[in-house]
Amino acid sequence: MAAAALPAKAPSRIGARGGAGAEPDADLGAWLAVAAGTLGALMATLDISIVNSALPTIQGEIGATGTEGAWVATSYLVAEIIIIPLSAWLERLLGLRRFLLISVTLFTGFSIICGLSTSLIMMIIGRVGQGITGGAMIPTAQTIIAQRLPRHQQSIGTAMFGVVAIMGPLLGPLVGGWLTENLSWHYAFFLNVPLSAVLIVLLLTGLPSQRANLDLIREADWFGIAGLAFGMGGLTVFLEEGPREEWFASSTIQAMAAMTIFGFVLLFYGQATAKRPVIKLSLLLDRQFSSVAIMGMALGVVLYGTSYAIPQFLAAIANYNALQSGKVVLLSGIPAMLLMPFVPILIRKIDIRLAVGFGMLVMATSAYLETNLTADSVGADFVDSQLMRGVGSIMTMLFLSQAVVQSVPPADAGDASGLFNSMRNLGGSFALAGISILQQDRVWLHARRLEETLSANSMAVQDYVTGVGQSVGSAEGGMRLIGQQIQQQALVMTYNDIFFAMSLVTLMVAPLLIFLRPLPRNAKAAAMH
Repeated sequence: MAAAALPAKAPSRIGARGGAGAEPDADLGAWLAVAAGTLGALMATLDISIVNSALPTIQGEIGATGTEGAWVATSYLVAEIIIIPLSAWLERLLGLRRFLLISVTLFTGFSIICGLSTSLIMMIIGRVGQGITGGAMIPTAQTIIAQRLPRHQQSIGTAMFGVVAIMGPLLGPLVGGWLTENLSWHYAFFLNVPLSAVLIVLLLTGLPSQRANLDLIREADWFGIAGLAFGMGGLTVFLEEGPREEWFASSTIQAMAAMTIFGFVLLFYGQATAKRPVIKLSLLLDRQFSSVAIMGMALGVVLYGTSYAIPQFLAAIANYNALQSGKVVLLSGIPAMLLMPFVPILIRKIDIRLAVGFGMLVMATSAYLETNLTADSVGADFVDSQLMRGVGSIMTMLFLSQAVVQSVPPADAGDASGLFNSMRNLGGSFALAGISILQQDRVWLHARRLEETLSANSMAVQDYVTGVGQSVGSAEGGMRLIGQQIQQQALVMTYNDIFFAMSLVTLMVAPLLIFLRPLPRNAKAAAMH
């Protein structure tokens, strides 16, 4: 959410910047509030990816297949897409402190449900609840920075939030992996309990209580809210389950398609009738903003897609444990941390078209480097691509976040930020659904193609089969081993397809750069998520 202009304050006390009439420095209570918002955002962004490296272990214990396991990550993102545009309205309805206290309490409860899960359904319920309540803590962190810090200190709060927004999803696999290997995957969720206790104390001491404005319930865009839930929920199930259910041959997929259409009809009806729609889709009519939103969606595809695919590949092919996979994912955070102090200078000195173009080219190249994986590939083969991805993601996200605010009138900045964040999460949801589809279809296709190359009449094939059979003690065992080798090679080829698709998506949206307008020379860093 964009930082709103702060009301005029009393003349400054001694020690405030800017001389007489300047805004006073923030007091301890304000910084406690900022710390609360930052900690809440860290918890929420951490939990986006904390399951990724531990997912193979979680799948085994709750009885989920590899494709079903994608739901554990996807359900969180979809829930975030729904709640982020609603956060501003819920703040006004309940008051910021009350809204956050409710969110943190429920987030803790849903985290415990995830940690105690014994089935896929129970885990998904917990993850949806986490996504709804955790997603609410991300834009509110930006609101706290705007409301509680004077303008001359907001850049500090923005930098704090920027580090969290970048590092949270990258730390997730590492933290989840360490807990899984040294304690249990359950603690990846139980970790939120002590963090939530600290957060509640900070909220109670740093944020003033505000009166609830329950009259806003009558003004809510209920059609839009219901449409968002039905539309995005139905679309996600449609994409995830379609390949397994043979698409429209299944009554379940037919029902999900109908629910998706019904949801989007409700959403568009809300656009036409509500005084303040839940998502201001009319902003997409602006050429620059729609370009930024589409590029943001592509950014989500690569960021969330790679943080999910890399741990899955390393677990399946290189036999990496959760901690080892988490370390590889974290590599992309190194350039982001190194570049963060230079954010204000980069914004002032570099043309947005050059910066975003460079960032997207680097991200596309990083994904393309991962299209030559083999059955012998290990974490070291991802070092170059991960470091490049870190540079590309910080440049792209940094400047697109600025363009969001600059491409719409100030009154629409909050709606634009919410829509941009939802579009990026939507890209991540599409990436996880697409990975699930490709894994199911392409593994089968590549396995059949490999089998077609092995002619039973070939002397080389016969000699190889005989040799393998002798090494394992029987012809039947040799055939099984060859079948396993074919499946492994097919899986490697499928992951090459997945990374190629991410590279292609990034390049396809790159021409939208021509619609971007240069940022004002005095532009200040806007908070990112």
